[in-house]
Amino acid sequence: MSAAAAGAVGVDQVWSWLAEVPDPEIPVISVVDLGIVRDVAVDGDGGCTVTITPTYSGCPAMQVIADAVTDALRERGVRRVELRTRLSPAWTTDWMSEEGKAKLKGYGIAPPAQRVVDISGLRKGGDLAAGVKRGAIAKPKVVCPHCGSSHTENTSQFGSTPCKALYKCLDCREPFDYFKCH
Repeated sequence: MSAAAAGAVGVDQVWSWLAEVPDPEIPVISVVDLGIVRDVAVDGDGGCTVTITPTYSGCPAMQVIADAVTDALRERGVRRVELRTRLSPAWTTDWMSEEGKAKLKGYGIAPPAQRVVDISGLRKGGDLAAGVKRGAIAKPKVVCPHCGSSHTENTSQFGSTPCKALYKCLDCREPFDYFKCH
């Protein structure tokens, strides 16, 4: 009888199992490294609740991810798996692990080049746009994952998936995806 079937599964164990579930669009990175898994809770009855957040609203991979999470836990004897989707706060590339960003780079995808500004503390009615002018936000400095050059240019706002943009390196001449900051 597995530990999960005996009701002895712990939160840390579930997190480690989920760290083995690959993202369906970028299989080198796990759903945990990507920051999609937001929370894990276990009960004494051999059940588990996993909260996930899509990388963006309408992400076509979320059903595949939900199925993979459920399958991974059931294969290890978790009797009841409940998935919850949380949309707020919205997913951000800041939730990606440093290990995950390194895996992206090793796979030939430039990881996010900047941190997203946290506006969660902005008071209701505050003027977010105050002081922001067109063009005031600097473009990210995207480094080529192949040769390490920062002499790159954006060729398309959309790459192989909506989460990525297409870039090319002006030094090694190789095209590559850049995981856009959200």
